[in-house]
Amino acid sequence: MGWIKRNLLFTIGGVIALALLGASIFYNYKSWRHNSDSWAALQSAYNELGNDYKQVPTPAQTNIDMARLQERQLRDWIALAHAHFVPVAPIPNPPNGVVTPTALSESLRRTIHDMQVQAVAANVEVPDDYSFSFVAERNLLTFSPGSLNALASHLGEVKAICDILFDAKINGIDNIQREMISENDNAGPQSDYLTERSRTVGDLAVITPYAVTFRCFSGDLGNVLAKMASSDHCFIVTGINVRPAAGVNAAQGQNPPPPPPNPEPNLPNGQLQTVLDEQLLSVTLGIEVVKLTK
Repeated sequence: MGWIKRNLLFTIGGVIALALLGASIFYNYKSWRHNSDSWAALQSAYNELGNDYKQVPTPAQTNIDMARLQERQLRDWIALAHAHFVPVAPIPNPPNGVVTPTALSESLRRTIHDMQVQAVAANVEVPDDYSFSFVAERNLLTFSPGSLNALASHLGEVKAICDILFDAKINGIDNIQREMISENDNAGPQSDYLTERSRTVGDLAVITPYAVTFRCFSGDLGNVLAKMASSDHCFIVTGINVRPAAGVNAAQGQNPPPPPPNPEPNLPNGQLQTVLDEQLLSVTLGIEVVKLTK
């Protein structure tokens, strides 16, 4: 202890030097580890690059340019495809996107009335005072929380589907079904609703299901499908069920009698034989409306 006291400055300097030496050793060790990890990562990337160059085709500049060209072509195709994925405008469709209860209530009553008038003008039969799947909400002034925008979207899509049916000159609409989206729907007839729900495909699109049952002849059904296929909105027919409409002989289990083996002698002079007697059909279409999110 006496020596330390006589050489205090020397002792303190030695301790500090020892501490600095330890710190430098620790720093050098960390630097070595960092360099080692960096070298391992570099070696891994180099090996991966070497494996890529051994693939067929080799990533030469020609292949890279071709890949870039195909990417541009794909992006151009996506831009063109957007023209066939135009979203159906909700009803109402306020500029700020905020649907109010008053606006939705007024739009429901007005749009249902407009569709009833369209049906009469197009000579399309619909049930008396038909609400087009909106019985539960038709006369409401307030709505379940969080349902306003969804109802506006459904109202616009139902009208777009009905516009196609009216334009195709079908004979009648028997029923339209949509998904349940609010507590108010519990008060409506269950025949207005589907068990299916809207689903989201990644971050690309939202797909909403509908079903519509209508009466028409085969040519009218072809018109409906053609108009849906050519629409700017994306309507996908997911299922179709066709059967004889109610009231037609075949629907009642009565088969028309076969023609006689030699019908000419049994026909009055100048009368033509009926070769094709088309029956009225009852058609149920499953429809999905695709709405891009990008």
